[in-house]
Amino acid sequence: MSIIETNAADNGVHVEALLGAREAMTAHPAAAQFRFGTTNEWVNGTHSRSTVKDFFGVGEAQTHRQTYVLDTDHPEVFASADNGPTPPEMVLVGLAGCLTAGVASVAQNRGIQLRSVKASIEGDIDLAGILGIDSDVRNGFGSITVNYEIDADASREEIEAVVAQSQKRSAVFDIITNPTTVNVSVA
Repeated sequence: MSIIETNAADNGVHVEALLGAREAMTAHPAAAQFRFGTTNEWVNGTHSRSTVKDFFGVGEAQTHRQTYVLDTDHPEVFASADNGPTPPEMVLVGLAGCLTAGVASVAQNRGIQLRSVKASIEGDIDLAGILGIDSDVRNGFGSITVNYEIDADASREEIEAVVAQSQKRSAVFDIITNPTTVNVSVA
């Protein structure tokens, strides 16, 4: 029997396909090598626009079903036009999306029916670093707090285990909590 047939949870995650992909990529590790990217263009002031369409994975070029356009800016309190969330807020959006997708996937795999999942994520940042006021203050978040409210057919311990597994497998959590090599160049 398949996992889908043996558990009654339906959180909209196709676990059989995910487990099949894991099996296939275990047998063919090169298929697990993905490259995601975006292009970004300055609009005006602190406003810029990023476009996400193509990526590489499973050994070949892939395309999203549509092009996604995301604007970032700074708020009016920074004398900007506030045409979108700040780049640090986009990082929080990425973390929320990655962790919550993981919660749905892990819950589905464990046969836990979700009724609602809500994450509140906050990051503390000291602008003294960014503004050059204090070179000892880091430019990024000093801390990030994630709080979940999850209503599910499961005990608190089971829900905590789902969240812990999601955190363990989250690409964005890993990116934020571990050093990542970033190469910047000018053409």
